[in-house]
Amino acid sequence: MTVAPPVEAARAKPAAPARPGHRALLALLRPQRGRMAAGVVVGLAGSVLGLAQPLAAKRVVDDMGRGHPAAGPVLLLSLLVVAGAVLAGLGYYVLQCSAESVVRTARSRLAHRLLRLRVPVVENTEPGDLIARLTSDTTLLRQTAPLAVSAAVNGTLVTVATVVMMGLLDPVLLCATLAVVAFVGVLVAVVAPRIGRATRDTQDAVGHLGAALERALGAFRTVKASGAERQETEALERAAELARRTGVRAAAWESVSATATAVVLQICFLVVLGLGGARVASGATGVSTLVAFLLYLFALAPRIGQVVEGLSQFQVASAAAARLSEAEGLAAERVEGAADPGPPVAVAFREVCFAYPRSGARPVHRGVSFEIPARGLTAFVGPSGAGKTTLLSLIERFYEPGSGRVLLDGEDVRHWPLARLRARIGYVEQDAPVLAGTLRDNLAFGTASCAEADIARVLRLTRLDEVTARLPEGLDTTVGHRGCRLSGGERQRVAVARALLRRPGLLLLDEATSQLDAANEAALRDTISAAARDTTVLVVAHRLSTVTTADRIVVMEEGRVRAVGPHRELMARDELYASLARTQLLKS
Repeated sequence: MTVAPPVEAARAKPAAPARPGHRALLALLRPQRGRMAAGVVVGLAGSVLGLAQPLAAKRVVDDMGRGHPAAGPVLLLSLLVVAGAVLAGLGYYVLQCSAESVVRTARSRLAHRLLRLRVPVVENTEPGDLIARLTSDTTLLRQTAPLAVSAAVNGTLVTVATVVMMGLLDPVLLCATLAVVAFVGVLVAVVAPRIGRATRDTQDAVGHLGAALERALGAFRTVKASGAERQETEALERAAELARRTGVRAAAWESVSATATAVVLQICFLVVLGLGGARVASGATGVSTLVAFLLYLFALAPRIGQVVEGLSQFQVASAAAARLSEAEGLAAERVEGAADPGPPVAVAFREVCFAYPRSGARPVHRGVSFEIPARGLTAFVGPSGAGKTTLLSLIERFYEPGSGRVLLDGEDVRHWPLARLRARIGYVEQDAPVLAGTLRDNLAFGTASCAEADIARVLRLTRLDEVTARLPEGLDTTVGHRGCRLSGGERQRVAVARALLRRPGLLLLDEATSQLDAANEAALRDTISAAARDTTVLVVAHRLSTVTTADRIVVMEEGRVRAVGPHRELMARDELYASLARTQLLKS
């Protein structure tokens, strides 16, 4: 058995370990550090003007106590208030703009990653959770990151400066203040990690809710036809209840933090007021000094609250950033670069063994080998579970064989750059997906440029010209969510037309005629036969009518190639094929 060399590491980006939340957050903020620093500096300037306000108020009190005119100090105090407010608002605006840029970059980077994930990764991950990471987690990041940055720098510096000014006014009152405020630091150290964990659980629960909704909407008609609305509603309600409980837990810890901080600051105010009054009565300090100290204390209270809230928001933002980092760490393909369609290719499987990457999965292929020359129509038939569709997935490199080799023109597909490989292939899936948008959008999907003549050609070949003729806006008619405004047969023909428009060297069709009526099936069969004259066409077939005209038929059973040959020869020498043919291959 031949084992391919380990070349995949050069072709795909492996899963990367997720960064811790705080490191992931700092990495996201780093590109905006200049703008965020400017916002912090501007906001800090406003805070500095705020620090000067109690001194100006002290001067007002002193002047009034001496009987001097206070118009000048009052005007100065007014200017300080207005200028401080304007600068604080401007700094907040700059920080918010920076946050929007951070979120835009995070969403763009994550979208780039998600659309390049390897197929097994997506199949083993809830799509709704990935959607939640791109939407709600990034929104949470936008809401919390500016507060975290502002608190970390602005709030801390201003708090320190305020404490220094209070110490210059009355060291005794400052010591009493710090003794009470120290409790806040202990509280933050205990509560902040719990806020982060609770927020992470909440975002995970929101992801599960999105996954449950995506599951129901993805099978919307089946849900209704099965009368399963209540069952699916209950599943959504359970997910919503889980999100509520985790959200309440996060809110509880945030409430504990905010409430305790407010109570401590009120106690601090009462202590300073009582001790300060006693010091004024004893002559140890003056009334104006106590007024200025209290004003600084009033300014300190929201600053401490800002620091506590900022640390809480830092935990929230870190939890969101960690989830984004996890998604960015999922294994992805490297599909950069452009490639043009090429000539027909020969296909060969050499002792290919494969099992789906999930626990307990039985082997799908057990030493599959065959060779198909360039050009011509080859059909794959066999009972359900024989591994026919998986052959196409291996050619497209949606999956990698466990051992053996898949060759195109004699070269292992793992040596092909993905962009070049998939540019050579036209692929029509079994369920023939159609995307929301116009019919033209779907036909030209993934194709850099399409001439109108080419579009008209594939419309005629697939008999879609008759469909577009009766649509109200022709090719520019919207087809609805997942093509719901088209019939099953029309969606199938759109998928085939899209593949043909690429002018591929290799056309892979996974039962492309299953939903067509007899007339359209015959027409599309003629189209496929015509394409096979200039293209290598591989068809997974479930209908006898599809395979009788094939140049060769590959019969598969239990993950192995049982026989290869034309229809008449296989009817004479292969019992399984003859049995399938007698039942019109419908058992597959």
